[in-house]
Amino acid sequence: MEKRVKLLIANDTTEFHNDCGRFFENSGLEVSYAPKDGIKLLEKIQNSHPDAVLSDLFMPRLDGIGVMKAIKTKNPDNQPLFVIVSNFTSPTLEREVMMSGAAYFAVAPFDAADLAERICQLCSMNDMKVPQQKLVKKQVPQEAEQEPSLEIQVTEILHQIGVPAHIKGYHYLRDSIIMAIETPDIINAVTKQLYPGVAKRYGTTASRVERAIRHAIEVAWDRGDVDILNSYFGYTIHNTRGKPTNSEFIAMISDRLRLHMKTA
Repeated sequence: MEKRVKLLIANDTTEFHNDCGRFFENSGLEVSYAPKDGIKLLEKIQNSHPDAVLSDLFMPRLDGIGVMKAIKTKNPDNQPLFVIVSNFTSPTLEREVMMSGAAYFAVAPFDAADLAERICQLCSMNDMKVPQQKLVKKQVPQEAEQEPSLEIQVTEILHQIGVPAHIKGYHYLRDSIIMAIETPDIINAVTKQLYPGVAKRYGTTASRVERAIRHAIEVAWDRGDVDILNSYFGYTIHNTRGKPTNSEFIAMISDRLRLHMKTA
């Protein structure tokens, strides 16, 4: 029998149960609840050991970032996957939440069914990554472990550029860039290999991946810092379009990171 993902939700109100709780319970997740209180949530995590936690960013006594940092200190080898929710967002706030250890940042109001599906996908991906991370850790020299991981470096760049962490294209872009770094030739087969590869990881279609990435780039161009955008793409963007294509975006970021890794 397949193990069900244990999800702890930091909201035990009747209103939440009626409006959102049923979507998480019907998605196959084994759901439990805790009060929307950082200290009580921390205690519940330590006692119940959930696979994933859905928590508001702003809570009484201890906020979501504080909870993640406390768990990282108390249980460094057994941390749940955190999904943080906020009704306020900014590039700086998103960056702080993600760099503090969140797997996903959602902006309220959210679609409960979509968020439940995303949590299932994230947990599935997390399970697949665990053995690989343990294997790599044994082989990497101690001094190299001090360098930020490739995933963190890509995340940092996406935040600098202004891609919001709560949209689907953000995660598709991050995976696409990592794939392009690890397999440079894949950038020449975006529609035949890269999009389908990302789509398979998230249980979606290549066309949806392409559209979500295009939307993420458009959002970044509308909201992002002009100076930072120009520093990455200034002389490579077609003047009439004003923004790079999906392939150009992925290629520029992956090439820059690859060169950085060679000179590091």
